[in-house]
Amino acid sequence: MTGFLIRIDDLETEPPRRLIAAHLAGMHAASPAESVHALDIDALRSPAVTFWSAWSGEEIAGIGALQRLDAQRGELKSMRTAERFLGRGVGRGILRHIMTHAAAEGMTSLWLETGTTPEFAAARHLYASEGFVTCGPFEGYTLDPFSTFMTRAL
Repeated sequence: MTGFLIRIDDLETEPPRRLIAAHLAGMHAASPAESVHALDIDALRSPAVTFWSAWSGEEIAGIGALQRLDAQRGELKSMRTAERFLGRGVGRGILRHIMTHAAAEGMTSLWLETGTTPEFAAARHLYASEGFVTCGPFEGYTLDPFSTFMTRAL
């Protein structure tokens, strides 16, 4: 991911807010409402969540978040690459940044929920290529034909 800057974001500016809105719209377009587990802006402001944005100059390239589940575990949330930056390593860069941060914070594993439909194939491939493996539901999730659960030790 050459040429991108990843930084903690306070969600006060319009570019990340627009990308979150696009993320939520995409989740609702690909899955029934009861199977959408994406966080809205207010939930992303929780003290248990750290939110990052990736930038190319003044243009937002992607977003990602880490929700602390407990002292040892974190959940990936709100991973999204802006359309214009797809295929340029933004998602992988944010994912690796979050993994590094989680390990530095003492977490020993990361968890995630993503979709099962074709729209989520690239995300599932990215996570698998970075060592995530499928697992059962965790932390209050339930079996759902629209959800894939994955985990990775750090």
